[in-house]
Amino acid sequence: MERRIVTLAIISLCALRGGVQAAQLKESDLDVNYEEAKVPRYELPPLLVTAEGEPVETPEEWLTVRRPQLVSLFANTLYGQVPVPETPLQTEYEVIDRVDDFMDGKATRTKVEIRFQNKAGRAKMTIAVLVPNGAKGAVPVLMHLTHDNPRSSAYDEDRTREGRLRNGWPAGLLFDRGYALVGANVGELLKHNEVEFQNSIHRLFFKKGQSFPKAYEWGCLSAIGWGGMRILDYLETVEAVDHKSVALFGHSMLGKSALWAAARDERFAMVVSAQSGCAGAALWRRRCGETLEKMVTRFPYWLCRNAWKYSGREDELPVDQHMLLALIAPRPLYVFSATEDLWADPRGEYLGAFHAGEVYELLGKKGLPTEKSPRPGKPLLDGDVGYHISKGGHSVEIRDWEHILDFADKHLKK
Repeated sequence: MERRIVTLAIISLCALRGGVQAAQLKESDLDVNYEEAKVPRYELPPLLVTAEGEPVETPEEWLTVRRPQLVSLFANTLYGQVPVPETPLQTEYEVIDRVDDFMDGKATRTKVEIRFQNKAGRAKMTIAVLVPNGAKGAVPVLMHLTHDNPRSSAYDEDRTREGRLRNGWPAGLLFDRGYALVGANVGELLKHNEVEFQNSIHRLFFKKGQSFPKAYEWGCLSAIGWGGMRILDYLETVEAVDHKSVALFGHSMLGKSALWAAARDERFAMVVSAQSGCAGAALWRRRCGETLEKMVTRFPYWLCRNAWKYSGREDELPVDQHMLLALIAPRPLYVFSATEDLWADPRGEYLGAFHAGEVYELLGKKGLPTEKSPRPGKPLLDGDVGYHISKGGHSVEIRDWEHILDFADKHLKK
């Protein structure tokens, strides 16, 4: 079974990164459903009922009983547990580059190498920290999970487009609005679709004689999220940024990782899911766009191997993604979709966020106002769960950044 899935992933003609437009799909995707009328009838597992069948009626019951149950279910069923290494990791930070007058003096850009080491080996990742100059006190942060390597030119200023980095991010907009930007490169920890695990962060966690994650141990998405947590550890040492006001942002595959990381680590003050789709914000049971079967055949180790048994059997999953989004509560959650990104199931993403509102309301917060999806270009920003859908495909445009920052202003600015 394992060999067959790995082979299918390697020879796949459609190496998707978690979301594509319908027009880009290959012949192998002709069986994928994109029509709302063909979504099967389904029943979501209840959020506010414990594993023992008891109703959850108070915030304390949610925080001490139901929430830990759901974190355990997601870890063991879908994303995988992070094992305890046989010898503790030693972590060190080194500033490898600093520019004080970046973008004509708007910001200071620092590149930092984070190194991990124990008896099993070494690993590292490089991040870029861009902080606006002249701020009065520590500033809130948008941490962007990415595969861009800060050692390349990705974090240089794009002289052809004012206020942009060469990777397209509107850094100038963030500086003007009082935010620091952290480019969190996770590609050094593991490959985009790791299948061997011999040179990834995982090997530092293997037990003696182990060379592959166990069925219940972490896959790629969980490892990426772990990397984001370690970057947050570093930000706690940086006086110029407010480490208690860090919004974790991820697009596509990295949006899936951002949600799971923020569900586990409550230090993240806010999370932004951008077109994260299957294993992100979209409901599994809708089987619309990408499905679990498509994911585990193309990207078999994004999730843990325990997830494979539910391929084509999503109704048997003990969880669905509204539960993952609910684990962010009471912290602010922002989800956005795109009209042409049918692979990510925009309607399913909205419903995942809407149904998570049940927990937000239990905790005295405000979820999405209605089960009906909003029109494109009409962001929902008033509550503690925000959402918008943009016209277009699988990308993040300037209008999306503006909506995100409008939402962040309401929750992260002191």
